[in-house]
Amino acid sequence: MATDRKIPNKLFFKIGEVCEITDTQPYVLRYWESEFPALAPAKNSSGQRIYRRRDIETVLRIKQLLYEEGFTIAGAKKKLEAEMAGRSLTPMPPAEPTPNGPTPDPAASDRVTALRQVREQLREILTLLERNDRTRV
Repeated sequence: MATDRKIPNKLFFKIGEVCEITDTQPYVLRYWESEFPALAPAKNSSGQRIYRRRDIETVLRIKQLLYEEGFTIAGAKKKLEAEMAGRSLTPMPPAEPTPNGPTPDPAASDRVTALRQVREQLREILTLLERNDRTRV
């Protein structure tokens, strides 16, 4: 990818964190949001942009297309749209049956680990929300 920095393992990122991870300025990210429909971070109740891992990956891909591969904005937009369409239309290969039962899924343990991490992060968010509710009362 366009950077050698690793994306931290968390659910949400603020614009400053994304700028640091991707080595991009905030005004550039905001401009790219207006040009690339694939880059659409959510906003929290106070209007701050909340980026997810896939948003950061999209930023890194846009940066690579523009700065390393020399695409124009229009060309990068078309290329990214084609890549996104291809990614969503790629079917998963069917599992081959075995005589002794279903094939064990080696990725299942990875998914379980990822789900545990998400569960822990959600617990942290819930704790923060509960603290915030207590301080308001």
